[in-house]
Amino acid sequence: MKKIYSIAKIGLILSGLQLSYGAIAVSAETKTETKTAVDSKTLVLAENVTPSTSSSNKAPSSEVSQLSAEIRRDTISTNTTAQNVTSVSQLSDVRPTDWAFTALQSLVERYGCIAGYPDRTFRGKQATSRYEFAAGLNACLDKINEIISAGLADKVSKEDLATLQKLQEEFAAELATLRGRVDALDAKTAKLEAQQFSTTTKLSGEAIFSVSGATGANTGGTNTNIVFNNRVRLNLLTSFTGKDLLITGLQATNINSLAEPLGYADPLGSSSNVRLGFENQFLNFNPSNSNTAAANSVNLYKLLYIFPVADKLTMFAGSNAEVSDAFPAISPFASEGQGSISRFGQGLNAATRVSGGTSGTGLAAAVGFIWALSDQVDFRALYGSVNSAIATNSPTTLLGAGFFGGSSVAAAQLTLKPTSTLDIGLNYANSYHQINILGTGLARADIGAINAGGLGNPIKMDSVGATLTWRFAPKVAFNVSGAWIFANLTGVNASTTFTSWMTGFHFSDVFNEGNTAGIIFGQPLARSSAGGIATIPTGLTATPYHLEGYFNFKLSKNISVTPGVFFVFNPEGINNAPTATVGVVRTTFTF
Repeated sequence: MKKIYSIAKIGLILSGLQLSYGAIAVSAETKTETKTAVDSKTLVLAENVTPSTSSSNKAPSSEVSQLSAEIRRDTISTNTTAQNVTSVSQLSDVRPTDWAFTALQSLVERYGCIAGYPDRTFRGKQATSRYEFAAGLNACLDKINEIISAGLADKVSKEDLATLQKLQEEFAAELATLRGRVDALDAKTAKLEAQQFSTTTKLSGEAIFSVSGATGANTGGTNTNIVFNNRVRLNLLTSFTGKDLLITGLQATNINSLAEPLGYADPLGSSSNVRLGFENQFLNFNPSNSNTAAANSVNLYKLLYIFPVADKLTMFAGSNAEVSDAFPAISPFASEGQGSISRFGQGLNAATRVSGGTSGTGLAAAVGFIWALSDQVDFRALYGSVNSAIATNSPTTLLGAGFFGGSSVAAAQLTLKPTSTLDIGLNYANSYHQINILGTGLARADIGAINAGGLGNPIKMDSVGATLTWRFAPKVAFNVSGAWIFANLTGVNASTTFTSWMTGFHFSDVFNEGNTAGIIFGQPLARSSAGGIATIPTGLTATPYHLEGYFNFKLSKNISVTPGVFFVFNPEGINNAPTATVGVVRTTFTF
């Protein structure tokens, strides 16, 4: 004798089956997602964090996806979103000759509780159709149970209750199977959630291998050997509210400058026309306190928190940050792992790089804001200091001490997008350095920038720059940028103007989807004029030029190889210097 269930027990009998089974499978996947779905303007600050294609909880999400796939194969398809329908006759493969058709029609038209699909069919073989029918029946059972629980039992007729009882008996096996699978899936999901790295944090990473070499040594220098170097970055992206983002970045590198043996580096080895795009400005050296570390030492290169304060206003603050963290890159070449192979060719103009704004080591502590006025207009500004952790000046604190003392920078960028194919960035920075440096990393002239007096003279700078990218064809973009730095020694009548410009073409999906290429030409940062007692040093009056080509080949979603070469004519503005030639093969792994 079959067991007869009362309608009061319907909710208990089918507990755990609150939705159609396809929706449950999708819901199970979403349970493992972290709360890092921050809004678009917050995510822009993470653009220069390592490119990521996965996270620390990828394995749980993947396993849940596999479980869902098994359920889809055995039960129902979840490829499309369920939509309520108002008439069973719209469900084209439910035959009017079936005994359940009239019952289903009555329930749907009375309570609107059965879910179908956009093409208005229940797809699959007979077994699948029965499981889908059972999932739909569950929805009606749940709907009527809600009505009764709300004290509206008089709204449900005795005939409907009898129909539900008969349908439940007919599909008892399918309902039991669905319930068992949901219970198993819930158990596995709970286990995965308990074992995942974090419910609030995702891990992204990038590893770069490079093989490089250079020729064209200056007098007293030497051509380099072929060298094999690496840089690894790991970034923890944490959200506590779903709209904020805490970025914690660790890195290790052993990339030494090719410019130093060639004879084109400054005394600190930090700045040159001949620098790689993924080479940190200071190799395991902290200019704020003169500390050094061994190659491939792990260090904190980024610690930055971004949070919304109003509908269109976002704030950020961090003890280890860079200008490029806050300001969106207009240049299509600006990716250290996928873009240009040279520092100059990245296309971040000197007004962005000034004051160590792109050191690669999170040199400054910074606070600032993002004001998204509209989809076409975005304004950002920040204040940064490289001395915030230092309490007082000492002989080793070359750049000063304190968050508001010593060397600092106030910078802003206005980003305009007048059309879907045109991006414009306008930059301004006001800087004060306790010693006579620019801090761009782009030229040997960074150190002892104004040729008057010594390195110990403080310097003030006003830097302006502009960048434009025009995507005039679906897969081709034209880029041009320029910058001017107006530098003055404090207390001394001495000034120097520095200029730089660059242009190039960027190509997407070259030969295959995901491949990119670039051709770049321009003038690296150089002295253009001097005033007061300052002069342009003798023998450094030539104008340097840069020519580069690279091809980024995607081996897979997570691996790319980029061969490239660049030439620097009249490097560092040295009269009669040989042309410096640098060849690179960069392999980038993202995870």
